[in-house]
Amino acid sequence: MNILIVYAHPSKKSYTFQVLERLKSVLGNKNWHIEVSDLYASHFISDMSEAEYEREGFAKTQLPIPSDVLAEQEKIEKADAIIFLYPVWWSDCPAKLKGWFDRVYSVRYAYGQNETTRKMKTIPYGLAICTAGHPNDFLHEIEIAQSMEKIMLEDRLGKRFTHKEMIILGGTLELENVMAKHFELINKIPEKIKAIL
Repeated sequence: MNILIVYAHPSKKSYTFQVLERLKSVLGNKNWHIEVSDLYASHFISDMSEAEYEREGFAKTQLPIPSDVLAEQEKIEKADAIIFLYPVWWSDCPAKLKGWFDRVYSVRYAYGQNETTRKMKTIPYGLAICTAGHPNDFLHEIEIAQSMEKIMLEDRLGKRFTHKEMIILGGTLELENVMAKHFELINKIPEKIKAIL
């Protein structure tokens, strides 16, 4: 089983990094192959260049795909499940992760007509895990949770994934009250993956 974790947080002192370490530990116990695409540590370029826009905006697929994008696409092609792990910043993922979708989901790979180029395979399981300062109840009350779920699950993951879900690890402003519950949810992820795959 090949699991790709697309991780977006700049600080190893963050709670999101603690979640990453816990996730790697519980998945590693299953003897699965875990690959982490750490977008900040790898200095992944989130801004699309003018040359890339020329390719993407006008569907000029004869133009080359940058090597860093091809490397991420290769990781996707090897994966049985992809987990996106990130903090909620201004009701969405960090720009670094948004840029990953902008660039890695290239035309005729992840979307658009595809006659001759490689098409992104359908991934059996996609999971978005985000850490949030506000409690989940509040995020649902103000409808930010529903907005995040719709954008991430219906647009970004979309039909590219057979099964998909989001786990919001909310309430981190009072971390001591939620950490145990959060880690219980993390501990159950391998069984979810196993049940689907």
